[in-house]
Amino acid sequence: MTSEPTATPSGGGLAVEARGLSVRGPRGWVFRDVDLTVPAGGLAAVAGAAGSGRTSLLLTLGGRMKPTSGTVLFGGRPRRPRDVRRRAALGVMAGVNELDPALTVREHVSEALDLREGLWGRRRGRDARIRRAVERVGLDVDPRTLAGDLTPEETCLLGAALALVGEPELLLLDDVDEGLPSERRSALWRRLRAIADTGVTVIATCHDAAPADGTAQRVPLSDDDGEARR
Repeated sequence: MTSEPTATPSGGGLAVEARGLSVRGPRGWVFRDVDLTVPAGGLAAVAGAAGSGRTSLLLTLGGRMKPTSGTVLFGGRPRRPRDVRRRAALGVMAGVNELDPALTVREHVSEALDLREGLWGRRRGRDARIRRAVERVGLDVDPRTLAGDLTPEETCLLGAALALVGEPELLLLDDVDEGLPSERRSALWRRLRAIADTGVTVIATCHDAAPADGTAQRVPLSDDDGEARR
C-alpha cells in the first residue's frame, strides 16, 4: 500500500545537463551520445530496452562511473565525481545496493540513519524519523514488514526513502517499472513526481515511459541497433 508523499523543507534539487554523454566498455559502447536536461526539482523518465545502458547511465550521472566522452553539468557547472557523490543518491539497484529480504522496513531505514548520524547518533526520536522517511515517499506499510514481502512498487519507494535519508539534491532510481503491473505504472510516476516536489531532482529509468506522460519528461535511450525506446 502507498499514500501521498509528505513534503519536507528542501533546497530545491540539482539541475542536470548532459551532452553527448557516452561510456565504452571492453565489449563496446555501454551507452552513447545521451543528451538530457533536467531542471532542479524536475522528474525525468529515461526509457530503454535491456542492455541499453540505463543502469550505467545512472551510475555515471551519480559520479560512480567515469564517462568516456561527453559532458555533464550539475547546477550549471562541471563538478568532481566526489562532489557529485555527495549530492546524488541511488535508489535500489540490482547488483549494486539491493535490499536485504530478511530485514524489515524499519531496520533498513534505521541502518540508513545510522550511516547518516553515526552509530552513536541520536536515538531519541528515532521512530519519528523513520516514520518521516517513509511518509516522505508515500510508503504506507507496517514498518515490521520484511523487505522480501514488499511489492515492486513498495520496494522502489523504500529504496527512495533510504536514499533520501542523506538529503541529496539528486535522486537516481533504476528500473522503476520492473515487475510492476501495467495498471500501477502511472500511479508510481505520480508518486515520483510528488517526491520531486518535496525538493529533489529525480531521474528514473524504465522499460516504457508512456505511463509517465504528463508527469515526467521523457528521455529515450537507443538500443544496440540504434532504435530509440520511447
